[in-house]
Amino acid sequence: MSQPRPTAASLFVTCVVDQLYPEIGESTVRVLTRLGVQVEYDARQTCCGQPAFNSGYWSDARPSARRFLDMYRDNEYVVIPSGSCASMVKVFYEELFHDDPAVLAEVHAVAPRVFELSQFLVDVLGVKTLPLTGRREEAGKVTYHEACHLRRELGAKTQARGLIEAARPGDLVEMEQSDVCCGFGGTFSVKYSEISGAMLKDKIDNIARTGAASVVACDSTCLMQIAGGMEKRGTPVRPLHLAQLLDEATAGILVK
Repeated sequence: MSQPRPTAASLFVTCVVDQLYPEIGESTVRVLTRLGVQVEYDARQTCCGQPAFNSGYWSDARPSARRFLDMYRDNEYVVIPSGSCASMVKVFYEELFHDDPAVLAEVHAVAPRVFELSQFLVDVLGVKTLPLTGRREEAGKVTYHEACHLRRELGAKTQARGLIEAARPGDLVEMEQSDVCCGFGGTFSVKYSEISGAMLKDKIDNIARTGAASVVACDSTCLMQIAGGMEKRGTPVRPLHLAQLLDEATAGILVK
């Protein structure tokens, strides 16, 4: 017997979306709502602790992580439109609290209920097809950049591609080295700017070679890095978060 679809999920919007790209959060809410999910949003949410953790400041990361665990211990599903933030909770909280058995038990209770957006849509909701609004003819080809944490830490290699194909049938064009880092890596892009810039150049070259009109990713930080580089070079490719692509493809539609 198949499991019933969840009817409610809490959205953890991430710092970058909250501060820089609120439209991604809005698209996420619309997409989930059209798929019959009641979206809950707790305005008390703050950072998951990833920036401090990645920079080696674990003592500063722990209070933010504890706050996340406290806030979402009673939620059946928590959806995050970011592979890096989702992997922080699902993978790196265990490392962060490895020496605290009590908190580690909370991590083991909460982490399995946390999902990156594409994984939630495909693996939990079972989304395979979408009714479309007919705008695809004007939109052009799409290529996909695989965010590092999404692929390597969460193992999500097919979900976003399946959703892109559902939203824009026949429009997905694979770029060379789609799974190679864009060069952002949080503070990596600041500490090692020359290496980051070289990696970004290769990524934009590969995007441009596809002839795609849009590049899609599941992390806003990757898109920020790529979009900045493309703007500087004058590369006429539109950066889109997966949530925005799905929002545009299903605009005005309620999926029963």
